[in-house]
Amino acid sequence: MNAFFAFGGMMERLPQGSTIAPRVDTAFIGLLILSGLLIALLLGLNLVFLIRYRRGSPAPRPPLTFATWKLEAGWITATTVVFLGIFVWGARIYLDMERPPPDAYTIDVVARQWMWDIRHPNGRREFDTLHVPIGRPIRLRMTSEDVIHSLFIPAFRVKQDIVPGRTISTWFQATQTGHFHLFCSQYCGTQHAAMIAEVIAQTPEDYATWLEAGNHDGSLGDRGRQLFVHYGCSGCHSSESNVHAPSLAGLYNHRVPLDGGQFVRADEAYLRDSILEPGKQVAAGYTPIMPSFKGVIPEGDLIELIAYLKSLGDQTPAPVPAPARP
Repeated sequence: MNAFFAFGGMMERLPQGSTIAPRVDTAFIGLLILSGLLIALLLGLNLVFLIRYRRGSPAPRPPLTFATWKLEAGWITATTVVFLGIFVWGARIYLDMERPPPDAYTIDVVARQWMWDIRHPNGRREFDTLHVPIGRPIRLRMTSEDVIHSLFIPAFRVKQDIVPGRTISTWFQATQTGHFHLFCSQYCGTQHAAMIAEVIAQTPEDYATWLEAGNHDGSLGDRGRQLFVHYGCSGCHSSESNVHAPSLAGLYNHRVPLDGGQFVRADEAYLRDSILEPGKQVAAGYTPIMPSFKGVIPEGDLIELIAYLKSLGDQTPAPVPAPARP
């Protein structure tokens, strides 16, 4: 019982800094109270029967006058319905937590031993600090460069594992300004305990001011364009190239015909796979001659490259110079 009240006090002190936090707390505390009442009921009945019908007790023990299966069926049905209701309640909260709103503002996060590398859409970069505006859905698009990490923001009730080789998203909407803890909750190596950061939630005006301040070298797409040349992508995919390679202009979010007659939508996952595993889905009419860049391009550069490819959209990009011949 003391532990219950201690836990309740801890929950009371933990701020509810996001829109989902009150819903998570209500479901969790509701389940905790219901489970506690059920345990108390069963323990109480056990104690009553143990004492009343102990050996030598004069309590009457007449034959049962009703079918016990009715009592068992009623108990099983009632508890099943109640806990299925709890399951549906929790599942709806979970699904809402897993599906970012379409208009969510995306911030890229790269986790590595033992730091958080954070990149905002305009190219501003920060380490171990995450600035976000309140009142706006924030989607964190996360990757890991080494081992499994897990982003955990207790005040927002957000926790998401980050697996190497995959792009994983989570989202939240901060409701109050302030500084909040950000931890890695997955043991990731000897310096795991030092992988601590903070979230700074600001008013939209303060966030806009912060975003434009400081030094940055252009947007993610601008830096991706430079990397496009740096890694030699322009040598094959530019309009001036003699290599028979598909144009990337207008590729993003469009259907791509593949060898074998299938089609795939060129979303972020397709662009990532095409760079790291180019033989996985080969465009129809082209020979799979592109080498894999897996282990060659760091996750941070990969984010910027994909941002550049996305920026091409439906428009024809400006000519990209081919790399100088050695």
